[in-house]
Amino acid sequence: MNLLTVAGLKKYFPVRGSTLRRTQVKAVDGIDFTIKKGETFGLVGESGCGKSTVGRTILHLYPPTAGEVVFDGEPVNASTIKRFRSRMQIVFQDPYSSLNPRMTVGDIVGEPLDIQKTCGSRKERGKRILEQLHLVGLNTDHLTRYPHEFSGGQRQRISIARALAVKPEFIVCDEPVSALDVSIQAQVINTFIELQEKLFLTYLFIAHNLAVVRHISDRIGVMYLGKLVEVCDAKDLYRNPAHPYTQALLSAIPPPDPASARNSKRILLQGDVPSPIDPPSGCRFRTRCQKTRPVCAGEEPVLKEIAPGHVCACHFCA
Repeated sequence: MNLLTVAGLKKYFPVRGSTLRRTQVKAVDGIDFTIKKGETFGLVGESGCGKSTVGRTILHLYPPTAGEVVFDGEPVNASTIKRFRSRMQIVFQDPYSSLNPRMTVGDIVGEPLDIQKTCGSRKERGKRILEQLHLVGLNTDHLTRYPHEFSGGQRQRISIARALAVKPEFIVCDEPVSALDVSIQAQVINTFIELQEKLFLTYLFIAHNLAVVRHISDRIGVMYLGKLVEVCDAKDLYRNPAHPYTQALLSAIPPPDPASARNSKRILLQGDVPSPIDPPSGCRFRTRCQKTRPVCAGEEPVLKEIAPGHVCACHFCA
């Protein structure tokens, strides 16, 4: 059963220019996907492709320009979002800026409980805070300490505990390990996996590191310049990438052994990512694609099923 359905979602940001003509950054420009209960849906792509904007627009941290978000059968909009706040949470990318430096860990984790008024007494509140800290591997000694006293990995665990405080069903993980040391990333990823199994959580996991996404995701969506270009099962994506952009991304992952590295061939993309203010006509990837043909400029490809559960937006996907 689908917990989250996103249909035709758009988010445009107005830009003030030197001319009188009104311009907009088309950060997210009409995307569709679903996430099943208990599933992790990975969302990947280059920096600036709109991944984080998708997550924040789903939660109405940014009001959508167009499109529809349906959560557990109910539309999410400006009039209903307050009811969904306790069921939908987010873990932000940077644990150094997302935690208030003037608040103790106990108050940071307890703040969502206070806002949602979910605890009837101070004793119950304290018990809930300790439960969340223990879930992420922290303890009672950390309650009265401040964020600057912790490492990056510990701060991100505090952010996770804060998101879990109101017992959500769905969590947007907005590049939650990209600001951490590589040695710590695996620990935090494993924490997410353990929590999902224990609490039956559903994740939208946003990242630009394909190795990280592969480790945690059930299905993966690949974004380019505000559009989804490919969606499929995580294992299938790595075995049989269909879109030229996905193939280029995967070719950039260093092979694990020297023999494979010598035999591997990296696909180098030409030029820079076009501006989301004035994206190319037709296929947005055509200006950097080695397979581009005249049809790519004149007609925008749509997501089409090329195998069961595998969709691709390319005129030459097969």
